[in-house]
Amino acid sequence: MPDTVSQAASRHNGAPTPRESPRDVDRENSVLRELVTVYRHLSGLAMQDADLAGVTQLISERTQATVAVVSQLMDVQTAASPGLPPDKAAALVRDHVVHPRLGQVLRASRLSQRALRLPNVGGVPAIIVAPILVGDEVPSYLITLDPAEESFGEDMSLLVTEHAATICGVILGRERVVAAAARRIRDDLVEGLLLGRGRDAADAARWAAHLGYDPARAHNVAAIAFELPPSRAADAEPLRQRIRESIEHFMTTRAPEAIVSARESEVVVVAAASPDPRKLGQACLARLAELFPGAKVVIGIGGPCKAPDEIARSYDQAHRTTQTLWRLGRTGAVSAFEDLGIHRLLLQVPDLNELRSFAAEVLGKLSEHEHEHKSEYLSTLACYFRENNSPQRASRLLHVHPNTVAYRIKRIEEITGLRLDNYRDRLIAQVALEILDALPEAQS
Repeated sequence: MPDTVSQAASRHNGAPTPRESPRDVDRENSVLRELVTVYRHLSGLAMQDADLAGVTQLISERTQATVAVVSQLMDVQTAASPGLPPDKAAALVRDHVVHPRLGQVLRASRLSQRALRLPNVGGVPAIIVAPILVGDEVPSYLITLDPAEESFGEDMSLLVTEHAATICGVILGRERVVAAAARRIRDDLVEGLLLGRGRDAADAARWAAHLGYDPARAHNVAAIAFELPPSRAADAEPLRQRIRESIEHFMTTRAPEAIVSARESEVVVVAAASPDPRKLGQACLARLAELFPGAKVVIGIGGPCKAPDEIARSYDQAHRTTQTLWRLGRTGAVSAFEDLGIHRLLLQVPDLNELRSFAAEVLGKLSEHEHEHKSEYLSTLACYFRENNSPQRASRLLHVHPNTVAYRIKRIEEITGLRLDNYRDRLIAQVALEILDALPEAQS
């Protein structure tokens, strides 16, 4: 039997003192027997596959009191009250957790790791608070409102609440272990799909089925990568964890059917292709900018996939897209792999200076001329190529006369030495323009 019961029994040893009547002793012995019964029931719950609702229901029935488990933020996680359904019991608790001194009592209870009591003052019911310990952490509190003191005295009510909080800690600890094991298994399955570790398509299909993946629908894999500012080096890992948790919460809220997996410095999301994953990514970026203004975030979206063994390809594309965005310096951007166009090939070049040098050799003189004379030759050339070398169509987009476009193209050929009616020169110029678009600093 717990020490707390022994301590209580030593104070109520069954022998009447000169001031106690036999009726008082009988009542105290009855309370002790009830206390032992409650302890045995609580210990039984700890041995079974019970949850927090089972504990609050037991204490409520035995003490005829309103009992609840509340989080650090005072969210009611579960509640029970004699004669009330759980939702009304929770509402009753919410009405009473606004006690002006409750915050102080919660802090004191957490620091002392003991149950504490707020007395009944001014019509406000008495409140007993006990910290629920999981290791050294206090994730929640067990609260008892207005215990029936005719059944349990003040000391006994404290003991019952404190022991019940201990059992809640055991249950929460067990749930965390189970949840952590399930999370590890789930992450291993996701990792296998993302990296294509299955022996064949049947392996991928089996893993995907365990994760709830629907192969009848088109999906995209999105990689949400982030970096922290150097100033946050001291608390980098806790901050990374908060960012990962925030992304997971956002994605599971906005896309409940999505498969979400957190990795070192990225969160991977496998979500249905409809609605548009770009819009989901933009909304996620906006939320992260509010919560973590110093963090740099990019989001890459892979191509569509249906069959489970196509997920690895989509993830590879999403990852390559984030790497491309980092190299381009486009933080705070969402881009799909298909949007990168020729950039996804150009940026495979290990040294970006090689690309800058190439662009300078081809269009460097034109860039200098534009910088000095504001001639708009580069924008004219880009529009001319997009419109299949048609001065008429380009002129409509540029809002100038076709002859102006023709004149500018002639001047471009004179400045660069290129012949734009030649296939190779035209290709070289187009690649150089793409480099300038990807690396704007190459123009300087």
